[in-house]
Amino acid sequence: MTTIDHFNLRSFDLNLLVAFDALMAEGNVTKAARRLKIQQPAMSHSLSTLRVLLQDELFIRVGQVMQPTARARSLAVPVRKALRQAQLALTGGEEFDPATEERIFRVAMSPEIELLLIPDLTARLRRLAPGIKILARVFPYEAMEPSLEDGSIDLAVGCTYTLTSRRSFEKLYETGVACCFNPDLIALSNPVGLDEYLSAEHSTISQNETLHGCIKDALEIAGVDLNVVAAAPGYMSVLSAAQLSPVIATVPARIAERYGPLLGLEVSPLPVSLTFPPVNMVWAKHADSDAANYWVRQQIRDSLASNGVADRFERPVAPISNP
Repeated sequence: MTTIDHFNLRSFDLNLLVAFDALMAEGNVTKAARRLKIQQPAMSHSLSTLRVLLQDELFIRVGQVMQPTARARSLAVPVRKALRQAQLALTGGEEFDPATEERIFRVAMSPEIELLLIPDLTARLRRLAPGIKILARVFPYEAMEPSLEDGSIDLAVGCTYTLTSRRSFEKLYETGVACCFNPDLIALSNPVGLDEYLSAEHSTISQNETLHGCIKDALEIAGVDLNVVAAAPGYMSVLSAAQLSPVIATVPARIAERYGPLLGLEVSPLPVSLTFPPVNMVWAKHADSDAANYWVRQQIRDSLASNGVADRFERPVAPISNP
């Protein structure tokens, strides 16, 4: 157990942390005072005291809003977690109620998951838990674990996340792949034949410095090569390229099925077998007992299950029960 320096902590007015959290939430001294049901001068005094104790401006006025400094942003998550734990301890661990919970969940997502999950999850939360909000974040893989540990993000959902001793892990579904094309611009059969596929020009997703990007390894394993003429970090750009040009877009099957027809594209199974990592969900071990985190994880499962695609594209994953 971590040792607590009771002497130094005793000399710090812990009410200042409550004032800090209110200022982070409101971005305005008057509104923060109203939230705490105190007078505006008292809130201003708390801010002045915090600035002296922490040797930082913490909040800088920009127009009508108090913008947090880098120091304030670094304190925001740990202060909120400490206050939340204190509240739970004092209330005896009050049961989680999605209908009344007010909380922002920060979720790291791959581009595929962002397109698939945000629309359905937003609709689900507006209906079931109007006080819970989702902030989708894009994190480099190497930054994900420390971000889960320090609370910068609550969950991560994508195809590159794996199990470690400090993370809990769950496979959500196997990644199927399909291709899309505009039948008015390129004459192809459906399903697309292997020779047609290999001889065509292609658009793909890439988040690195290569044209083949995310499908490079899968192509090498399959022993084939594609003439990629356009690559972009987002799937809608890749699909839009196929909408306006005589190229084939190779994308996850769920993306193809959901967004291809909206752009007037035909969707075909791939004539070659490409293997991709499954889509996983991970969270910090310490969040296992967080009822709100558990509930949001279930909403993510249900949202993704509701927009699955036909067996011709992907293999279903057996349901996973959580403790």
